[in-house]
Parts: sequence; C-alpha cells; structure tokens
Amino acid sequence: MFVLCLQWVVGPAAWAVGDEAWFDAVKQKATPAQLYTFLYAMPKGGDLHDHLTGAGRSEWWWAAALAQETHGYTYYTKVRINNCAPFDVNEYGRAPYLLLFRNLQESHYKQLSACEQGEFKRLQDLTPAEKTGWLNSIRLNKPYEGRDEFFGAHWQRLNDITRNPYIISDILLDNMRAFGREGLIYLEMMNGSMGFLKPDGSPIPPDDVVALYRKILASPEAKATGVTVRFQTSVLRFAPTAEQQLRAEYAFVDKHRDLYVGINFVGREDNGKGYPLRFLSTLRDLRRQYPAINLAIHAGEEDQPDHHVRDSLLLGAKRIGHGVNLIEDPQTMLLMRDNHFMVEINLISNLLLEYVPDFAHHPFPEYLRIGIPVALSTDDRGMWDSNLTDEFYVAVTNFNLSWHEIVTLGRNSIQYAFVDAATKQKLLKEYDQRIARFESEFKRKGWAAFKDVHPVNYSFACKHFKLCFPPKDPAAPTDSPQTNLPAALPHDFAVTN
Repeated sequence: MFVLCLQWVVGPAAWAVGDEAWFDAVKQKATPAQLYTFLYAMPKGGDLHDHLTGAGRSEWWWAAALAQETHGYTYYTKVRINNCAPFDVNEYGRAPYLLLFRNLQESHYKQLSACEQGEFKRLQDLTPAEKTGWLNSIRLNKPYEGRDEFFGAHWQRLNDITRNPYIISDILLDNMRAFGREGLIYLEMMNGSMGFLKPDGSPIPPDDVVALYRKILASPEAKATGVTVRFQTSVLRFAPTAEQQLRAEYAFVDKHRDLYVGINFVGREDNGKGYPLRFLSTLRDLRRQYPAINLAIHAGEEDQPDHHVRDSLLLGAKRIGHGVNLIEDPQTMLLMRDNHFMVEINLISNLLLEYVPDFAHHPFPEYLRIGIPVALSTDDRGMWDSNLTDEFYVAVTNFNLSWHEIVTLGRNSIQYAFVDAATKQKLLKEYDQRIARFESEFKRKGWAAFKDVHPVNYSFACKHFKLCFPPKDPAAPTDSPQTNLPAALPHDFAVTN
C-alpha cells in the first residue's frame, strides 16, 4: 500500500511502473455488467467536447419544455403535413417544410397561416404515440439514421426550444447531475448566450443570459453535483456571416473570461465553405486587439483525407475536436506527438455519424499509443442516448486499455482544459485523490466496493452492449438509480495489501 501512495505523491509519471495485474484480472474475469459497473463508478475527470444543446436527452427536453409556462412560454410541434407551402419550397434550406416534430414557441406559431397552424399541436396535447414520435425525433434511434439525419433534422426540429435560456439552464443541470453520478468533476460545454428569445419573440440581451447561467451554477442544486462548469462559445464555420460571428464572440468571451474559456468552430466539415484557413486573417486581426483566447476547433471529422487538423493548428487551436482523419496526415501526426496539442476523441459520435465503419477502424488507439495527447468525450450524448461510461466501455472492450492509459485519459481531460490554472490544479489534485482511492478501495474489497453503485444507462448501451439497467420502479424517471446488477458479485478480485 505504501508503494501505491508513493506513486501518487511523486506524480503521475511514476505511476507508469505500477502493478497492472489487478486490472488485467478485471478485464479477463468480469462479466459485461460488472465491467460496466466498474467503469460507471470509476472517477473520470472531465468532458471537454460537449455541445450542451446536443447533450440533452429527449426526456429532459420534454420535461423542460412543458415546465416553461411558469416563464410564459408555450411550445407547439408539427404533427402533420397539410401541404400548405408552395410546391417550389426549398426542402434543403434551414427550415424544411416537410419535417415533422419541428418545435415553435407560441409567438412564432401565431405568425403562421391558418393552414400551417393546423399542422401543429401544443406539446401537452400530444397523444402517447405522438409523444413517442417526438421523443424519438431528436435522437439517432434507427439503423438507417446517420450523418444527414443528425445535421439536417435534429437541430432543425429542436429549433425554438434551444432559444429559451431557462430550458438550457434545466438541460445544464440535468447534465451536471448525470455526469456527477458518473464520477465527473469538470464539464467544458459549448453553449452560447446569443440568439435567445423572450416569450413574445423579442431578443434577450446576452448579458442577461450570462447572469442566469451564473445564478444556476451558484445554486445549491448545481453545487450538490460536485461538477465544475465552464463554457465555450461557438461559430458556425460555413455561415455567410461567420467572420462577423467570430468577431462578436471574441468580444463576448473577452468580457466574460471567468465563465467562458474558449471559442470553437462547429458545423459539417464536408461543407467546403467552412474551411479553417478562411478565418486566418480575421483571427490575426483579433489577436492584435485582445489578449489570448483559447481555440478548440472541430477538425478531421471527415472520412476522406484533408489538412484541416494542420490548418486548425495554424489558426491557433490548442485542442482538436474528433481528428478522425488525422491518421491520413503523417506530418501533422509527427507534429502532435508528445506535444501540447490534444485530440478530443468521440468514439460513439464517429460511429453513429458514419465517420468510421466500426470501432475497430477508429484511430484512437494509434494516437493514444504513439504519444498524441487524447481524452474521451461525448460530443452530443443526448442525441446518441449515451453517457461517458459508454465511451470508456467501448475503449476498454475494443482496445484493451491498461489502467495507466485509463488514468492518463482522465488526467488529460483536466490537464488540457481551458480553465484557469488555480482551478485546474485543484481539479487535478481532486482527480488524483479520487482515482487512487477508487483503486485502493477496489483492491481491498473487490466487487463489494460497488454494493451501493447503481449504474444509469440509456438506449445506446442497451442496444449496442446488451446492457440495460431498467429503473427499479417502472414509473420512475429515466435517471433514477438502477438496481439490476448480478445477484452474486464474485469477490475473487480482492487484492491483499
């Protein structure tokens, strides 16, 4: 036991020589349910690549939207097509007409023609079948759904629901609670403060939205989760006004640096109008005006070779989101080895959006094992109906992660965060203490250490891992504690100190 303590006193580098036999035994002997429980209970550090509007589970959006009448909002959703639009309607625009379950707040619903109003119903008036359709409409739950469904329908359906700061605050709290139960201590979420609307459709000043976020994060409910939160703001890379957006977001982040710690470029990379070097001159101009602002840029989220990762580093990015096709750019891989640039790995996202044909083809283990810093993250977990435990389960079962590699992933998820230095050191210390305590407890008690651990998972794990943890009470909320661990958890994993 002295050796274990010494390793954590002298730092993570010394930990690499530690005994891994106990974790090898876990991987060899644990049932899938036991391994999942182990990973669920395990401290995980943070999640650095997480779109807040993509992180809301369908059930969370539903509950939050129905609760908004207290703030004066009522929502309608499209449940039928009355062929009200002209026949030359552009179905490939931002708001396609032939899209069921598109959501409008009442002020926008009242602007529709009588014919179009007949296509919509209030959320609270939906039949059970319509509610099921609504819930399924904003998650990838069919084998034939993929990249086009995600980029071309999910966000367009949510629509006005994402422009209510009270709903976004509810989704933030839902995520903090769920991630806290999974053992996370830090979230760095992509979440803006512009474009929000009052019930009458008039704009809400961004500073008012920031004040609401601060109030939520200071609340007892948020504090009780044990999760520290910071935000990035985003620029839609292929928008005609993307340069203007970037200038506005730069000024905004500079004004709120304690809460907003970076800027991200988002949107499909296969839309060529958003190529990274489009923004080089704008960023150089902004860096003449403002102290440094962190950049974490989506790059390499493609299934064909390009130089977007390299070009994003030239823009000043410190973290690369996805980096799937980095494997096709050996010179940039050499640049990133043992360097201070990190790749945010999203295994489930890359599978469901068809950037890899299966997990076995994902380049993650190559990056990890040649020295490119990486960390696991969830991207749009609500739309996958998954969690961070699922990401670790995929990584362990497909790539045989060592315990040292798992701990490195957890540390990276804090070490490469954009949070201020003092908070980062506090979080690193907390993570190191928690992961050491977790290991020590498991070595002493074996599976008895998890007698009070009740994993919470969702449809992704149920479908892909055949691991379903139904609520103890069928009528209980989806996120209630689960209790279907194997009746007899073996104790042959206990390690004598």
